[in-house]
Amino acid sequence: MAGIEDVAAHAGVSIATVSRALSGRGPVSPSTKTRVLAAADELGYAVSPNASGLASGKTRTVGIVVPFLNSWFYTAVIEGAQSVLLANGYDVTLYNLFGSGAAREAVFERSLRRRRDDALIAVSLELTDDEVQRLHQTGKPLVGVGGPLQGVTTLSVDDIRVARLATEHLIMMGHQRIAHLGGDVEHELDFHVPSKRRLGYEAALRDAGIVVEPEAFLITEFTVEGGYRSAKQLLGDPRRRPTAVVAASDEMAFGTMLAARDLGLRVPEDVSVIGIDGHEMSEFFNLTTVAQYPERQGAHAAELLLGHLDPTRGVTERRDIPVEYDLVVRGSTARPPV
Repeated sequence: MAGIEDVAAHAGVSIATVSRALSGRGPVSPSTKTRVLAAADELGYAVSPNASGLASGKTRTVGIVVPFLNSWFYTAVIEGAQSVLLANGYDVTLYNLFGSGAAREAVFERSLRRRRDDALIAVSLELTDDEVQRLHQTGKPLVGVGGPLQGVTTLSVDDIRVARLATEHLIMMGHQRIAHLGGDVEHELDFHVPSKRRLGYEAALRDAGIVVEPEAFLITEFTVEGGYRSAKQLLGDPRRRPTAVVAASDEMAFGTMLAARDLGLRVPEDVSVIGIDGHEMSEFFNLTTVAQYPERQGAHAAELLLGHLDPTRGVTERRDIPVEYDLVVRGSTARPPV
């Protein structure tokens, strides 16, 4: 197996130059770096993270902490962050902060302390003050995605404005009987997202002079199954059937569309449906949604983190960075039936 001295000889440079070129630390001209990379590739040489870490005190590894691994949103954030980090020579370690009690404590006490990650990204984690303090005590740069964390640069979407935008889209199309599928305090995940999206829905109705009807709001899980069950209940009674539904997530919207189909209703001719999030399957369902681009959020978080790790990139001083979102109109919304 080729060593660093073989790469140096093959490229006609010193070992120190090879080290700087492959690590990205230290001055190396573009032409020399290209020559070193070509030599390393030709010889099949790869930098050992362990050896590099011992020499520099850095492992060029970033830890990404998520509450679940079975969610498309978290997967998209991870993919976005990983693409940027890998392109900049960093490996990624995933930490699943599932459950509570001993399991959660183990992640903080063992995994995060023992692993020598250079920095951390916390994705949609609503941490206690003690847990945030323990993350700060690691002394590692930290960036959050999904909601404000005390003293942490965090990317977050304005869930009230997002739900308001979704509801206003239906109001502008002429709908007056607009229902909402969402969550309550028992379903509060990820920085009170259900409550905030309900507030946005209700604010849009009030501003349009539409009475907020308590029976037009149904509590359910943020899943396709939850949306299906609640929509069956909501749409099954012709006497109180709304002309449109604002689902607090795209997955709930998918369930609503399936329930409408099974009830013999057409979307959007009989009932319009809009979701929130920009799920990877929303185009397949032809769903109108408010997209928040989680993959871009992950990539942006990684860029911010690289700014902390490499001061020459520049470090943002902002704590709460708003996430971009867009209304994406497809075929699931139309004017209400006459």
